[in-house]
Amino acid sequence: MPRARVEDLGTAPGPEIPEPVFGATDRLRGTIVGAVITILAVITRFWDLSDPTDQGTPVFDEKHYVPQGWQVLTGGGWIEDNPAYGLVVHPPVGKWMIAAGEAMFGYGPVGWRFAAAVSGVIIVLAVYLTTRRLNRSTLIGALAGLFAICDGVLFVQSRMGMLDIFQALWLVLAFACLIADRDQVRARLHRAYIEGRIGDSPLGPRLGFRWYRFTAGVMLGLALGTKWSGLCFIVFFAALSLGFDVAARKAYHVPKPWKGTLLRDVPAGLASLAAMPVAIYLATFAAWFRSESSVYRYVVGTEVGTGGPFSWVPAALRSFWYYESGILKFHEGLTNAAGNHHPWESKPWTWPMGLRPMLYAISYGPDQCGGGDCIRAQMLVGTPALWWLSIPMLVWGLWRMIGRRDWRYAAVLTAYGAGMLPWFASIDRQMYYFYATAFAPFLVMGLALCCSDVLASASKGRYSQTRVLAILAVSVYVALVVANFAFLWPILTGAPVSGDFWNSELWLPSWT
Repeated sequence: MPRARVEDLGTAPGPEIPEPVFGATDRLRGTIVGAVITILAVITRFWDLSDPTDQGTPVFDEKHYVPQGWQVLTGGGWIEDNPAYGLVVHPPVGKWMIAAGEAMFGYGPVGWRFAAAVSGVIIVLAVYLTTRRLNRSTLIGALAGLFAICDGVLFVQSRMGMLDIFQALWLVLAFACLIADRDQVRARLHRAYIEGRIGDSPLGPRLGFRWYRFTAGVMLGLALGTKWSGLCFIVFFAALSLGFDVAARKAYHVPKPWKGTLLRDVPAGLASLAAMPVAIYLATFAAWFRSESSVYRYVVGTEVGTGGPFSWVPAALRSFWYYESGILKFHEGLTNAAGNHHPWESKPWTWPMGLRPMLYAISYGPDQCGGGDCIRAQMLVGTPALWWLSIPMLVWGLWRMIGRRDWRYAAVLTAYGAGMLPWFASIDRQMYYFYATAFAPFLVMGLALCCSDVLASASKGRYSQTRVLAILAVSVYVALVVANFAFLWPILTGAPVSGDFWNSELWLPSWT
């Protein structure tokens, strides 16, 4: 079959194909900046990691997961050895990570929080690298990385032995892989276009095995194996990958881009982004299947009958289904209507602005501050200079996505929406602000893109007035974010402060 000519593909006047730029090109500078960003993340995440505690014991929800991590480590078999203690309501991956820190540093604050701090550092680096690739700019990537360092939500959760930071880690890495996969797909299509192979089939060329997409599926499986809410990201990220594939085939003038995507990209995509996460989730329960003392491991014949239409299903799988349905029933019953209330509960419409933060720990004295007892309090609060611009960022991003077909915002808002929108389906459920940890990295990415747009909107003249104003505006905003984070540092870390200073940190009535 003869090679298709460009004119045969019905291309419009103007650029025939996108510019062959697949990521930022300043590798040396990018490496240096990335190293600086990582060092700053390490310093902030590991500084005085052993505080606060509740008289040497875990604080807030650490009280659930830290002992479970220790059980995983010491009980044998890498499962919680507590079937008599009741239902275990979260998958094991996050507790394995806590256990890894405890294995290195023992059952103490550093051991509880070491893996979380490492995860927080990796998140900052991944945010930097992903935004750098999104915007083809080391500068904008650095802004995103700095915003991630200075965000109170990511900062506090990186210093807590809880599960949410681990889920955020896997989700950010999955997103990074999908963005890299987009560039790889376009690079392969570009090569096929240059070689004249685009028109060999109306479906477009086959793209070969896509390791980045495969790795994204692995990361999504680990996110699901940390908390069930990772399931929402699987759906949203699969849709995002589909959109990337269709847009790429259109950009390179594949005659039938939708059909080509459906037949050549979707089957392997579903294997990587749907089947793979489920398989990994099941694999995380291998120890549960193997153990003789796992909770609900042998319920067939007691709680579950041996007959019925599903009697052909192996007993182990029926026991596992009973266990998983029990977890679902537990979460479904954790509602306000059932009488489950918490003083720091919040609903998802408050999360974008951080209107209802959470108090993790508080104690008084014996330190002396200004002649009186000090207050040591740790609060999960998003840095207002970042979170209070969430709504403007979302509005601007939607306009750019819909009105300007800006793929960068489409990607970031898809991930942001995956973390927040599904919670609106069960408003009566008991919810907390730390659920926002899952989409906090995408908030800072979106804000960095907005800064990029401010700089790009200025005149291209090097010394033009608008350019100077744009640079000044972004610089002032970055300084404001850093100063805001520094001001909040005492209540993010549980440092001793006076009562007057504590009151000055509580900016809104809903913060008390």
